[in-house]
This record gives sequence, C-alpha cells and structure tokens, in this order.
Amino acid sequence: MPVTQNAQAQTSVQCSRHAEYDIYLSGIHTGSMSRTETWQGKTAVVNSISKASILGIGTQYQQRAELAWSNELNQWLTQKFHQKVSGFRARDMHASFSANGLESEVDVDGELDSYRSEDTPLRDVDTLAIQMREFLMQGRQQFRLIRQASDAIEPYQYYVQDARSKEIAPWGKLTLIPVEQTGAEEVTYYFAPELDYQLVQARYHGIILRGLIELNQYTSSCDENGS
Repeated sequence: MPVTQNAQAQTSVQCSRHAEYDIYLSGIHTGSMSRTETWQGKTAVVNSISKASILGIGTQYQQRAELAWSNELNQWLTQKFHQKVSGFRARDMHASFSANGLESEVDVDGELDSYRSEDTPLRDVDTLAIQMREFLMQGRQQFRLIRQASDAIEPYQYYVQDARSKEIAPWGKLTLIPVEQTGAEEVTYYFAPELDYQLVQARYHGIILRGLIELNQYTSSCDENGS
C-alpha cells in the first residue's frame, strides 16, 4: 500500500502546493482558477480563487478553508470555511463543523441554518478533493463523501476507474486515474500519480453546460506523498 498523506504528516514543517487551472464551458475557454494549499503538520489552509463568465455573467469565486487530520476517523475533515461569490449565484457563506464533521452551522448572507449527517462527515469542496486523493493513494476503489452546499448537504458516491495515459501540456504523457462521481452533480475527476496524485482535470457532465477544468501549472514544496 502506498504511503498516505497522513503517514507523512507527522512533522510540523510547513510546505505548500500551488495549482493553476483553465476553465472551459461547452468547449469554450471562459476563465481560470488558482488553488494554494498551505500545510503545517496535520493541518492545512486552502485558498481558491476563480474568475469565469457563466451564461454571459462575470463571476468571481473565493474560498478559504481550514482542515485537519482526524486520528479517530483517519480522514481529513473541514474545520471551517468562508466562501464569497459575486455575479452568478452571488453569496457570502460561512460554515463551521463539529462532532467529527457530522454537524455544521452555515451562515449564507446572514441567514443561519444547521445540518447533520448520520455517518459521513460533511466537507467543503477543497477538503473533499484532498480526501479523494487520500482514498486514492490508499488504493480504495469506491467510497462515499458528502459536500456542504450553501442550502443543502449533497451526498456523492465515487468509483475509481482504470488508469489511462493522456498528453497534458506542459508535462507530456501522464498516467491519469479517473474517479467518477454520481449524485446531485455528475463529475469525472482525473488524478496524476506522476504529479503526486494531484487533480489534473475535472469534467462536469451537465445537461445544458458541460464544464472542464484543466491543470496548466503546478508547483510543490511538499514531500511527494504527503504534506
């Protein structure tokens, strides 16, 4: 079994990962996204920023998420996050999590709500991706995760597919491991072992709009398999 991110997270040495993505809607380049993970031992802060044009509306998305390793669950859990969206589906959202991620308190534009999951922790989208990577490195073939959305909790089932090779600029031919997500949103994620299992592509299988994000730049000061 490969060494997991947790096994390498015992030290308090700080490191970071930075990724830049292009955003496409129905094959048209519509924007960009940047994502920075700053790791300190068993905790991390993830900052994401994206700018895109959606249905002709300029939209900017910013999120700051804090996550930590749970020794009890052996998983990465969201502690809290702040998300701000302008333009399409504008909102200002704060969320905090307790009870090993099973409970959340959410403030969207001043309106408060609480949510609870019976058995699977609630996570923000960035921690979701980090936990997907963790499961993939452990050799899991299927798993269940739940995303905390602005007005609901969204359960997803994930199925790991056979690896394939694809030319991805500027790295050339990479091995990609597809992970299919089913649920409220159908997405296929592609992770690259050669880039320490980072997300290289994500395809959104919408009925009207089909989205794609694709990695164009990646740097890391972290150990290959962990933080």
